[in-house]
Amino acid sequence: MKLIKDLFAYIDALPPRTLVIRTIYLVASAAAVMVLCASLITRKILSDIPSADKLDEYTPSLTTYVYDINDQVVAEFSQEKRANLTLNSIPIDMRNAVVAMEDKDFFRHWGISPQGIARALLRDLMHTRAAQGGSTITQQLSRNIFLKPEKTIARKIKEIVLALQIESNFSKQEILQLYLNQIYFGAGNRYGVQSAAKFYFGKDVRELNLAECALLAGIIPNPERFSPFSNPDKARLRRYLVLERMLAERYITQKEMDDANKEPFPTERFTLLSSHAPYFVEYLRQQLEPKYGAAQLWKGGLKIYTTLDLAMQIPAEDIMEKYLVKYDSDSIKARQAAEGDEPSVSSGALQGAFVILDVKTGAVKAMIGGRNYQSSKFNRVTQAARQAGSTFKPFVWMAAIQNGYTPATIIDDSPMAYYYDGKDWRLLEGATDQYSISNAIQPFAGNKDFKIWVPSDFDGKFLGSITLRRALELSRNLASIYLVTRIGPTQVVDVAHKAGVKRNLEAVPSIGLGTSLVSPMEMVSAFSTFANGGIHVEPFGVLKVVDNQGKILEEHVPDEQETFTPQTSYLLVNMMKGVVQRGTGSYAGRLKRPIAGKTGTSQDSKDMWFIGMTPDLVAGAWMGYDDMTSLAMKDWTGGGTVLPWWTEIMESVLKEQPIRDFPVPEGVVFVTVDPETGKLALPNCKKKLLDAFVKGTEPTVFCDANH
Repeated sequence: MKLIKDLFAYIDALPPRTLVIRTIYLVASAAAVMVLCASLITRKILSDIPSADKLDEYTPSLTTYVYDINDQVVAEFSQEKRANLTLNSIPIDMRNAVVAMEDKDFFRHWGISPQGIARALLRDLMHTRAAQGGSTITQQLSRNIFLKPEKTIARKIKEIVLALQIESNFSKQEILQLYLNQIYFGAGNRYGVQSAAKFYFGKDVRELNLAECALLAGIIPNPERFSPFSNPDKARLRRYLVLERMLAERYITQKEMDDANKEPFPTERFTLLSSHAPYFVEYLRQQLEPKYGAAQLWKGGLKIYTTLDLAMQIPAEDIMEKYLVKYDSDSIKARQAAEGDEPSVSSGALQGAFVILDVKTGAVKAMIGGRNYQSSKFNRVTQAARQAGSTFKPFVWMAAIQNGYTPATIIDDSPMAYYYDGKDWRLLEGATDQYSISNAIQPFAGNKDFKIWVPSDFDGKFLGSITLRRALELSRNLASIYLVTRIGPTQVVDVAHKAGVKRNLEAVPSIGLGTSLVSPMEMVSAFSTFANGGIHVEPFGVLKVVDNQGKILEEHVPDEQETFTPQTSYLLVNMMKGVVQRGTGSYAGRLKRPIAGKTGTSQDSKDMWFIGMTPDLVAGAWMGYDDMTSLAMKDWTGGGTVLPWWTEIMESVLKEQPIRDFPVPEGVVFVTVDPETGKLALPNCKKKLLDAFVKGTEPTVFCDANH
């Protein structure tokens, strides 16, 4: 200030002529300096400005959508929730509302508004920093796409220059389209009018009425402050202001404005992200992200069409949780009675898993990997390694069928024991009852290195001679070990692998009791091979992936492998139907349709299973604790716990499905047998059973009338 005062004092002291010359000189010099400085500053500011031509190459971050089999949105992958629309896809009221509120002269100016810039500069000078305001739609677009969100005069200059460049390279329609797809609407990182319409109104932007368009246009300057959910009064005022502007610009009539102002406000937040099937969505992500890369999956606007059926998934989730809450409580109470008030497991720790596959294609129709995805992202359908228990027995029975056994073959359900010789487990010869077993192991009682295994059944009974069919229906452990001993555990392992089990399995006698570790997905996939006439198809979840230009990136091609003959597969399935009709799976009989299946309970009741199938669908259910803790209820079995909720789920799933029986392949014949002896039934037999056989293997001897 002192320098300026001294300068004016010096000028005042000069003679008039000299004063005029000196003043002109000083003013010219000052102007030259200012122009030079302005030029240098402008050059510095504009040195790193991007070219507006790049707008042609600009690809916004787009939302990837996951659809179920009926094109319902299941989930979305996104960093910014956005959809790209053409201008013609956006209703005229939406376009007019935004133009009226944000830039009424949009179709008349050439990128900038001199009056708006002047007002903004005046505010900037008063605040010494750049303030928001005075920007045209084109300026906002240039700022949102190319510039950092800082409020400085330098950024304002860049914004103006870019706006001028954009206007000279793009039409008004192209600019408005880009803007309407780019503008930020808050609400969890939502961009563009389509994403906003989905969130605020739960509908496509094409379906918005005038009042809804006005509301969206009104919240653009500050979506959080003007949100109809958090600040309905402010949002209502903003809607009124937009309608008022639209009226002033003659976009609408007074009556249209009055009617729109009477429209109700949104009160419910809509979201595209389904709370259902999170384990299935993660199952897909783990497959697709390595294939397409994180950038394309999360920002590429893909459309992923899947095999999931929400009509099956949603009731399955609800029903499973209902039952697990009950069993969780019962298990806790049992532990409290045995351990005191502080049981060794916490409430809510009991877990479950459920999956449905299409028999013919392997398509995953429903998948529940656990009770709460937010608490545990571990997918028990695909990642768990659990003992299968008796659900493993069908592999033993298939191996037996391949070795010439028929459903009527008599096998032995009697006591036996095995000892370990340091290399293999061997049958203890002569150990045919409890007394002989006790005598045989007595000499080794004090030998710590001596290992003996005495298998038993759940009920502690021995049924002696029994048909192959009846042994499966009653899930007899000793009969299963009998078969493994005679066939060899290696053949059982081979059958399991051919059917669809991927994991390494130990070829030991106990494999007949399901002691090997498997996942529910492996087991259900393997069972589907039997239901599919011996043809194995890999489970899959993705039908088709389409990019944001409509190009198909991938489409599922089924890979079928014939692993068993249709005849042997049918025999096994027919025996598994007996499990539901007369055996441990009889609870599923209330579905009143042909169901084949197998119950399972693992060692120490750590795992409960049921896997069942129709000619079209195969579904598996599992229940247990993640840490392998016993369920602490000695009378619990897969048939008594898991089967009821499996049945209730399938009752919902199958209610619209036609009732069909498993097709009988050529080469299978039916004869009436005595179910106790497996021989041909006489007319006066008390019990008769129409049983299936591969042609040429059916029994030829009649039963003894006195049996």
